[in-house]
Amino acid sequence: MVPATPADKSEPPAHPSRPPGTFRVGSIAGSDVLVTSSWFLVAALIAFTVAPRIEQVQPGLGFWKYVAGFVFAVVLYLSVLLHEASHALMAKRYGFAVSSITLHFLGGMTEIDGAARRPRQEFMIAVVGPLTSLAVGLAAVGLWFITPDGLVQVAVEALAGANLLIGILNLVPGLPLDGGRVLKAAVWGASGNEHRATIVAGWGGRIAALLLLLWPWVQYEVFDVPPTLFDYLLVLVLGAFLWTGATAAMTHARLRRRLPHLIARPLARRTLTVPEDLPLAEAIRRARDQDAGSIVTVTGSGRVTGIVNEAAVQATPDERRPWIAVSAVARSLEDELTLPADIAGEDLIVALSRRPSEEYLLVEDSGEIFGVLATSDVDRAFRESRH
Repeated sequence: MVPATPADKSEPPAHPSRPPGTFRVGSIAGSDVLVTSSWFLVAALIAFTVAPRIEQVQPGLGFWKYVAGFVFAVVLYLSVLLHEASHALMAKRYGFAVSSITLHFLGGMTEIDGAARRPRQEFMIAVVGPLTSLAVGLAAVGLWFITPDGLVQVAVEALAGANLLIGILNLVPGLPLDGGRVLKAAVWGASGNEHRATIVAGWGGRIAALLLLLWPWVQYEVFDVPPTLFDYLLVLVLGAFLWTGATAAMTHARLRRRLPHLIARPLARRTLTVPEDLPLAEAIRRARDQDAGSIVTVTGSGRVTGIVNEAAVQATPDERRPWIAVSAVARSLEDELTLPADIAGEDLIVALSRRPSEEYLLVEDSGEIFGVLATSDVDRAFRESRH
């Protein structure tokens, strides 16, 4: 599965924050490989599940059969890592940054910074994962015939079955599975409408979730195998995962459809530049006289040093304003607080989320100041775009 997270399409975050409850175990092609604490739970579950089979093949191991089962879990998740790494490498081939690869209770997740810009990119990034799993599964099937009896053969047998199952299930045409992204790419390519494609693939995921709940009935009626409590619990967990993932994808698609209405230039406030040592009261007076909605501080040479924070100005009592410099209520101007005046849509949202602030400086290509963009104005425009 490859949930894509909108972010910068060319550079990864300078200091990516690690999600709570995760451990970094290495990196692949510059992307962190993380393991969640829930992985240890599923590893223990796998160890106890395969222990009877290990005991059957190698009697007398005692406690060591569980250790062998844990090793099987590690080997299995290494193949899951291959699945996710293939997503990451394909995404990098198309120029996307990959923040991390995370192994968790239900498998793995590759966090790709940015969304596919064309159907072919969506298709290739999605389909390569299941194909990798199928390739590993088929290779393990071939090895099974030449592997001598014993624990190694049991490991190869488990590797073959698990990867074939992962490959096939991930091709189910419904989000958030890889097959859902393949379906999305197909509908997107045929209709030219990415939003419609996501909605179709999302409904595919919801239908898959409902059908999955029928598995215990199929297990009993078709295969004459009475379902256990674990079977019911498993389909409920997986069904909830599919339903919530599909719903989240559909919600995100509806939000993205409104993003083109967000354009920084018309939202910018007219800006007044003042010396950074000017008294705050005088700066406010000049801004009112010139009908400016924002104030930027500059040095004597004209270099911009900060953006006056509106909330800080309002919190400053009137009687103190003549006695403090305007720079005292200005936020130092950092690189990520300067945005191109023409930024719009998803690029605008990504820039704001990368470095949260209340104000940003908009500049022309020439370097000339165009105005100041307030986050509150962007939020209001986004809410109004629903109507």
